[in-house]
Amino acid sequence: MERYVCGDCGHIYYSNPKIVVGSVVVHEGRILLCRRAIEPRKGFWTLPAGFLEEHETPQDGARREAKEEAECDIVLDALLAVYAVARISQVQLMYRARLAAPDFAAGPESLEVRLFAWEDIPWTELAFPSVRWALDYYWATKDQTVFAPGSNPS
Repeated sequence: MERYVCGDCGHIYYSNPKIVVGSVVVHEGRILLCRRAIEPRKGFWTLPAGFLEEHETPQDGARREAKEEAECDIVLDALLAVYAVARISQVQLMYRARLAAPDFAAGPESLEVRLFAWEDIPWTELAFPSVRWALDYYWATKDQTVFAPGSNPS
């Protein structure tokens, strides 16, 4: 792989993948989804998720994203999955979580936020493949207290 290297001092400029953090948030058996108010995929449904900030732990980032997008506080239960999306240079860390309180509302990056029963999830309106992957893996492991984090489907 070619990299940019300073001809004077030899400093190497690294272009690294972006880390995305998010959560499958559950309340009373229903799953919290946010309808995106921003591109890409404006108007489609997603999990509360976004880019990890510098000097932030993945767990703090997941909690921050839920607060920003769904104006809610969440309690993280476990790391649900790690997805590698090489074509867009992302690593996505998805957590299994629950609402700390039943309060939520659309934040500035969401048109609306709703709790969906599994059978009512708008499957054809999901914003990204990894949203489907995370939902499917959540469903497969929802009754397990101990499980290995999921990864990209084969």
